[in-house]
Amino acid sequence: MDAIDRVVSQWAEEKPELDTKPMAIMGRLMRITKHMENHIAELHKRYDLKMGEFDVLATLRRSGQPFRLTPSELISSMMLTSGAMTNRLDKLEKKGLIAREHSKEDRRSVTVELTKEGLTLIEVLIEQHVKLLHDLMGTLTIDEKGQINQALKLLLPQFE
Repeated sequence: MDAIDRVVSQWAEEKPELDTKPMAIMGRLMRITKHMENHIAELHKRYDLKMGEFDVLATLRRSGQPFRLTPSELISSMMLTSGAMTNRLDKLEKKGLIAREHSKEDRRSVTVELTKEGLTLIEVLIEQHVKLLHDLMGTLTIDEKGQINQALKLLLPQFE
């Protein structure tokens, strides 16, 4: 019996008519998320990055050559406000991991591109990041991972 089971058991005792299955699911998702975020943050911290900064570098990298996007493309890909994106870009630019370039045709238009240092860093870090994610899945089998992924895939559209 884990902590969530104890909570559910207490509610079953106090209010047996309550269906607490969603409470149990939500409790477990939240606890798992917290644990995973802590491990991921530790990895990123070794490279002087916050999770959001890693997300920007990873988004630019997975966009393919020339690893360049507009701030609007980054915002829509990452579901952020423009203020939050500007803050992340400022920090990454100061670290020399991205460069912002104004268009010669329209000075209002800006692109964000990985620098050589940014590309080198994300190439190394993405490998470690994915390995950590595998490690965090523990002893789950391939089938179990597929089942969890499928169940979450059914739930997510209700919120997006």
